[in-house]
Order: sequence, then structure tokens, then C-alpha cells
Amino acid sequence: MQQPTKNIIQNVEELEALYGKAGEASLVKEVAEVIPKYRSFIEQSPFCSLATSGPEGLDCSPRGDVPGFVRVHDERTLMMPDRRGNNRCDSLKNIIRNPKIALCFLIPGSLTTLRVNGQAYLSIDPELKSSFAEQGKEPRSIIIIKTDAVYFQCGRAIVRSKLWDQDIQVDPSSLPTPGEVLAYLSDNKVGGKKYDAEWEGRANKTMW
Repeated sequence: MQQPTKNIIQNVEELEALYGKAGEASLVKEVAEVIPKYRSFIEQSPFCSLATSGPEGLDCSPRGDVPGFVRVHDERTLMMPDRRGNNRCDSLKNIIRNPKIALCFLIPGSLTTLRVNGQAYLSIDPELKSSFAEQGKEPRSIIIIKTDAVYFQCGRAIVRSKLWDQDIQVDPSSLPTPGEVLAYLSDNKVGGKKYDAEWEGRANKTMW
């Protein structure tokens, strides 16, 4: 097999010679603001990935909540509650030190995804946090996103992956469990079957 370090593209000119220029449809779809048609995707999405960058490198974090959990405040401002998690705060630390972020929204059943690039900061305003309360629990902070680019992504990746096809869903038992991974990495000091058995109850108590 050919070594992966050979035949490397060295510059943008070589890349464009290989792929060609983007077509009109690929360019006209990008705008700085959340137009009403793009707002529909955000308001119906229960999931997005959040990409950030900091001194330690890149981070891509899954974000899921009730549909429309990312609030469209105005045509250039989005708001995302930071719900309970593992307290690593990788994304939040990055945002404080480098505000550039990217989002990719998925909508179950739709072949179209929505991408957002922008600048973000964190708010702990009490009134704002209260407005995002779920089941009586407020997020500890709100990610405020000022949009620089908003555009849809066509459905080829969803079609190729058959992401919403029920017939190809993976049996969870065929994958390592979080407890097994932790036990492997810690020489059985943490994790294991007890961790897995207690996860659902622990998560339900700390979902919001």
C-alpha cells in the first residue's frame, strides 16, 4: 500500500487544480445572518456539534437538548445553554481564549445540515440563564454566538452514511462501554461494570 506521506497536496493552487472552483449554488447560499429559512433549521434541531480552538488544540463537542435549544435572538445572534456535563469545560476554555467557533446542526429525518461560523463569548447573566431553565434547572452559562457565516450543507454525507436509516443502527452491545474504556485506561481503578450499571440513574439526576 502507498505510504500516506507521499503525494501530499502542498498549496491551495494544487487543491483547486484537483477539485476546481465552487459553483454558484455553493457560494450564494452563504450569508452572514440567520435568514428566516435558515432559522427553521435551527429551531427544529435537537443536536449540533460545536467546534472550538485553543492553545491546547482543537475540540469538537456534541450538544443536544430539546428541539430549538439554540435560540435565535436576532439575525446575527444565537444563544446556546451550556447544560450539565463532565466539567472538563474544553469548549468553554477555548471560547474564553479564542472566540472563533463553528456549529453544525443536524435535524433528524432531514438530509440537509446547517453550518454556522462565528465568534462566541460566555454570559452568566441571571435573567438570561433563568430564561433557559429546563425542569427548574438553569444552565451555568450561556454561549452567545455572533454569526459570520451561515449556510446549508447538501445531503450527500447523510445519504452516503444512511444516518437516519433504522435498518443499519448499530447494536450498542457490539461496542465497548464507557465503563470498559475507563477500566482499560485506569488499570481497573475507575469504571467497570458498576460504572455502567449506575450511569443511567446518575445521568437522569444530572441531565439539566
